[in-house]
Amino acid sequence: MTEPKGYAQFSHRQRAWQLLKFTLFSISAGLIQIVTFTLLNEIIRLPQEWISYLIALVLSVVWNFTFNRRYTFKSAANIPKAMTLVFLYYAVFTPVSTWWVDALTAINWNEYIVVGGTMIVNFMTEFLFQSLVVFRKSMNTNSLAKRAQEDPVVAAAEE
Repeated sequence: MTEPKGYAQFSHRQRAWQLLKFTLFSISAGLIQIVTFTLLNEIIRLPQEWISYLIALVLSVVWNFTFNRRYTFKSAANIPKAMTLVFLYYAVFTPVSTWWVDALTAINWNEYIVVGGTMIVNFMTEFLFQSLVVFRKSMNTNSLAKRAQEDPVVAAAEE
């Protein structure tokens, strides 16, 4: 199937590399989320797990968006527009996931298992949303991508 004009074309190797970068940045965002959640839940002892989860999620999202836009999707897209699309994703994901974190921990599920499972669901759905919606028409348009196109050594290293 041929992509419409304006959409980036990728080899299987390039897509795999893109997914690996997204995974590594998501792991770093996940570490930020886990550390923040743990600090708020165990040390500060906020009254509800969902409050700790929500604050940790926001910090994680900002980190993940910033690095994935620049390095994974190499997008020069309008940042406010791209962030608005990510906000819309989280406008759905956050209340739903906050509800299930609260509901599952209320029936004595371990809060770390619940948050870990939620992070996996978030990882999968966010990659799909960002690659198919947010950055679909703007992948490989930033200065890093242009430099790689101009320099065959950089382009070969990317593959």
